Amino acid sequence: MSEFLPINKKEMLERGWEQPDFVYVSGDAYVDHPSFGAAIITRVLESHGYKVCFLSQPNWKNKTDFMQFGKPRLGFFVSSGNIDSMVNHYSVSKKRRKKDSYTPNAEMGKRPDRATIVYSQMIRQAYPDTSIIVGGIEASLRRLSHYDYWDDSVRKSLIIDANADLLLYGMGENSVIEVADALNSGMDVQDITYLDGTVFKTKDVSLAYEPLVLPAYEEIIKDKKLYAKSFHTQYLNTDHFTANTLVEPYQGWYVVQNKPNRPLEQNEFDRAYALPYTREVHPSIEAIGHVPAIDEVKFSLISNRGCFGACNFCALTFHQGRIIQSRSHESIISEAKKMIWDPNFKGYIHDVGGPTANFRKTSCAKQATHGVCQARQCLWPKPCDNLTVDHSDYLSLLTKLRELPNVKKVFVRSGIRYDYLMYDRDETFFRELVQHHISGQLKVAPEHISDRVLEKMGKPGNGLYQKFADKYYKINAEYSKNQYLVPYLMSSHPGSDLNAAIELAEYLRDIKHQPEQVQDFYPTPGTLSTAMYYTEMDPRDYTKVYIPKTAEEKAMQRALMQYRNPKHYAIVHAALVKANRKDLIGHEVHCLIRPKHNPNSNYRPYQNFKRKENKTNTTQAPSNAPHKR
Repeated sequence: MSEFLPINKKEMLERGWEQPDFVYVSGDAYVDHPSFGAAIITRVLESHGYKVCFLSQPNWKNKTDFMQFGKPRLGFFVSSGNIDSMVNHYSVSKKRRKKDSYTPNAEMGKRPDRATIVYSQMIRQAYPDTSIIVGGIEASLRRLSHYDYWDDSVRKSLIIDANADLLLYGMGENSVIEVADALNSGMDVQDITYLDGTVFKTKDVSLAYEPLVLPAYEEIIKDKKLYAKSFHTQYLNTDHFTANTLVEPYQGWYVVQNKPNRPLEQNEFDRAYALPYTREVHPSIEAIGHVPAIDEVKFSLISNRGCFGACNFCALTFHQGRIIQSRSHESIISEAKKMIWDPNFKGYIHDVGGPTANFRKTSCAKQATHGVCQARQCLWPKPCDNLTVDHSDYLSLLTKLRELPNVKKVFVRSGIRYDYLMYDRDETFFRELVQHHISGQLKVAPEHISDRVLEKMGKPGNGLYQKFADKYYKINAEYSKNQYLVPYLMSSHPGSDLNAAIELAEYLRDIKHQPEQVQDFYPTPGTLSTAMYYTEMDPRDYTKVYIPKTAEEKAMQRALMQYRNPKHYAIVHAALVKANRKDLIGHEVHCLIRPKHNPNSNYRPYQNFKRKENKTNTTQAPSNAPHKR
């Protein structure tokens, strides 16, 4: 049976260790499952012979917890956890969340805001001369100066604020071993300036190899256009094969970003997932309370990494890159065979996918050796002529999995890229998906229906989604399936004004769908959309972009997506009046809301707003219900 890594000094001593090589500090509870980045990195280090102790959710208010293992021989690795600590703590309205799914009993408050910075500073207090290497999603997306939504300002590179020695960005299986081996060889951490996938700070700019120099931090905080230019340069340099070394000057310092590390070869990807994970929460943590984050992933399988969809609001380009890496069928089936004999397995594999489930290979043949195109996308604004569309490998994998013993169903719940699916002239996968791999409803992400908003999102035009919806319901009808389509939609994205929000509300009216949850655009580091939000311009051409920034307008756009809810009546009414769309206030079928009960009295929420022909439904209507667009 697999052993967990030591999480306290007692467990370390029981292994016969007097001193660890590394201490890994995480803002998450210790879950030894490959869906958690900390588990992968620590198991990879272990597989290379390093003694690793796991410090889970330490008390950051003093240095005691950080000293419990003693000073590690080689240094500390530090991560905020599987999710950015600020996103984990705050909603898009900047209100404190009530639950943390990565903590026992979902208890909030077990990690600090800006956890990577705080942990690093406490380690520096405890051991001033130890090596501190930061990584994970929080560090990766803040590796250079970045707009910070929560401060509403441009913050410095995290390596400076954390006073760390080295920052690893992207997916770090190779980088972490290269750093560990360099330290183990006797190198000083300050001399590790040459590794791909790393960021370091220096006063000697000559250490940067053939650099592309970005505008200085002191300049970009004063000039939004210069910030947009700097960000776009970073955005164009996210591919291992084509990226330059980037240098960002600070007063007296330079932050140097070496090019991204190379994509994993399939055998390397397989090896990382074949390590002896227990696939459980550490028993001493489980004794405190259940960690909810394990529930959805415990019986799911990761099959790929990277995404060439490149939606502008998504940070995957910055973190994982656009080149698809996929595990072999043998690797995935081997993991599934461990899973299906778990006493808690009920016969359902919840998901087989990754950032985009139906991407299993690079979008064209050249990417494996030459990388992705810097200045154009694979799918947007239209598919590249060189795009390879092929679902046969993914279908073969799903077929093998559903034939395993104990397996009743294999679902696909991570993102299906519907435009890529529509570009496939062979309908075999689409039909197999409908027949075998949907749990009552398929969730896809058109995100909006206004083409001018979709253009700023980097998403295909609304017409393609309508064709997809019609085809989906047509295939369902052929197989006598009563399965629905649930569209993920976003309010308040750059480019979305009130008219676009009303257009979206009318669409929801026509398809008889009221979203149970509404997603506001959340400006997080590392995305083109966030750069648009901050600068109010498109970084690609500096054209002005409309940005809904006031709390009132954001609330209006959000409420319009749930206009049927009586508690939103007043704000929906105000939005329609403000947009001069009183034609949508009335008793006619096309209206969104009825008039106020008495225009001359104080507002009273209307009740029981029901129309037989437009009854609220939580799913999109079947294809035989006409789209009135």
